[in-house]
Amino acid sequence: MVEFEAEIIKYAKNGEKTGWTFVEVPLDIAEKIKPKTKTTYRVKGKLDNLTINQVALVPIGEGNFILPLNAEMRKVLKKQLGNKLKIALEEETEELPISADLLSSLELEPEALELFNSYPKGHQRYYSNWVESAKTYETKSKRIYMSVYGLLHKMDYGQMIRHFKKEPML
Repeated sequence: MVEFEAEIIKYAKNGEKTGWTFVEVPLDIAEKIKPKTKTTYRVKGKLDNLTINQVALVPIGEGNFILPLNAEMRKVLKKQLGNKLKIALEEETEELPISADLLSSLELEPEALELFNSYPKGHQRYYSNWVESAKTYETKSKRIYMSVYGLLHKMDYGQMIRHFKKEPML
């Protein structure tokens, strides 16, 4: 486990990351966690006394990474921008499970399940994470329906999202 301190920062304007709150993980520390890696990967550990797992380290160029701090994490930490966090991280080696609700719905549509299973694990996780991030039962059900519909119509995740933006469900 690698231990260090980092300041809480927020992007004012930075493309899709605009408004993100995060801590920076410099190259030398990232190399100790997972050497020679330049793509997003998941970590576990502690931020002060908050235990974290399955949190993405996101590359930002020149070998450095950021660890985004979502609203729930910030609420528990009770820290503001500019405050320092004591951080202890290591690579997360456990796979994120695929949504059981999504899988059981896909089993009812063999063609959709076959296409879903042909996708790499990372692409399957797009669907799964999206379904599982729903805050209400209604939203989760809607997302499962949209996923199955998209797969039955041979759409990848991005195509399915764009389809339902153009043609919202009633």
